[in-house]
Amino acid sequence: MKNNHFTKVLFASLVLSSVTTGAFAQKNVTKSNDSNTPLHLIQPDYPVPYGIVKQEDVVSTLQRIHGYLDTVTPTNFVNVKTNEVITDLSKIDENTTLQKGDFRLVSYEWGVTYAAMLLAAQATGDNRYKEYSEKRLKFIADAVPYFKKTTEAHADWGTKGPLRGLLTPHALDDCGAMSAAMIKATIAGSTTNFRPLIDSHIEYIMKKEHRLSDGTLARNRPQANTLWLDDMFMGIPALAQMGKLTGDKKYYDEAVKQVKQFSKRMFNTDKGVYMHGWVEGMTEHPQFHWARANGWAILTKVELLEVLPESHPGRAEILALLKAHVKGLAKYQSGAGFWHQLLDQNDSYLETSATAIYAYCFAKAINKGWIDALAYAPATLLAWNAVSTKVNEKGHVEGTCVGTGMGFDPAFYHHRPISPFAAHGYGPVIYAGAEILTLLKTHQFEINDSSVQLLIKKK
Repeated sequence: MKNNHFTKVLFASLVLSSVTTGAFAQKNVTKSNDSNTPLHLIQPDYPVPYGIVKQEDVVSTLQRIHGYLDTVTPTNFVNVKTNEVITDLSKIDENTTLQKGDFRLVSYEWGVTYAAMLLAAQATGDNRYKEYSEKRLKFIADAVPYFKKTTEAHADWGTKGPLRGLLTPHALDDCGAMSAAMIKATIAGSTTNFRPLIDSHIEYIMKKEHRLSDGTLARNRPQANTLWLDDMFMGIPALAQMGKLTGDKKYYDEAVKQVKQFSKRMFNTDKGVYMHGWVEGMTEHPQFHWARANGWAILTKVELLEVLPESHPGRAEILALLKAHVKGLAKYQSGAGFWHQLLDQNDSYLETSATAIYAYCFAKAINKGWIDALAYAPATLLAWNAVSTKVNEKGHVEGTCVGTGMGFDPAFYHHRPISPFAAHGYGPVIYAGAEILTLLKTHQFEINDSSVQLLIKKK
């Protein structure tokens, strides 16, 4: 019995070691030889689709996601005790809540989704994506005055109320991404008046969020004066969008300052990626290069550069940071097209939401001429091909890490659960698909000597 158990354990260890080292990665070993077969033309055993992405396939993927989300994110308030739909908002009370769907309508993840839907409408010409965002953002904005009035009148309700975080933010998560989406909707022509919410959110980011002594946005968890890389995205894009909305330079200046100060502390120049957390009281800073946090960081720089005036004195430094980050991330992309949960730890799992954010940001940077298309376009298409395999027939996005705090040990990150109901995956995948469509419309590709290449027309 003991020998049998030892044999099983040994076999499992050998298999795990082989998979980790890639010994079994290539399965279709050929018996052909170079004298009778052009071996370079033999089809490799790719783990995800390899080749030039088809526009119609991207559109189909986006449509599946939209169809699913449109069904499972209802726009109703209900009485939590009776489950009756509330049509007269003057009758809301402490038992009023949002009708349950698969996702919350008011969250930073859904702020990303609303903004991504607006971009998808532009890229596809399909107004259903814009209508998705407009319907839900309007529903929220129209209800705000009623909830504001009752919140002020009923302090005894405590934390009750489905719009509590939006009305009285206590963290950047409560308002940054939602505010950025509302500004984008306004710029895109929405007739809904989002300005009261936008103004209160920008005031929170500018004046009320905890900061270090030099003004860097910070938190007091899990330790005092902690920088979360996530907070680059939770605060900065809203400021950048406010700069575009108002034309006030102070918002651009603050956004640039924040990116520079986060990067000074958290960007590893040797690796070309960011650590997840930095704590003021630490003499040494353990570096865990969490993939999605790096996604929020690169997305922040892309969002800022898209609206930052060419004449702004900080633009060159932000662009240089973007290029360095792209270069660093590119070297960690796996052979399956995904990035690992911890970027530089290949025994951590392959994660969807981060891969989608990188696909979007690489594609956007290529489309804007910020990075070398010849160098990075093939990796960008590979990333989209990988992501597309995680959108199932129902429109679920699979393989996304659930919400994650900050840790200082590898087990914390390695073993975070994944779920198709992790809201973090949907906005990034929609963003990626929309920008990949633009990439395909503006650039041509070819298979040259078996590999995907950007097509450069000979003069």
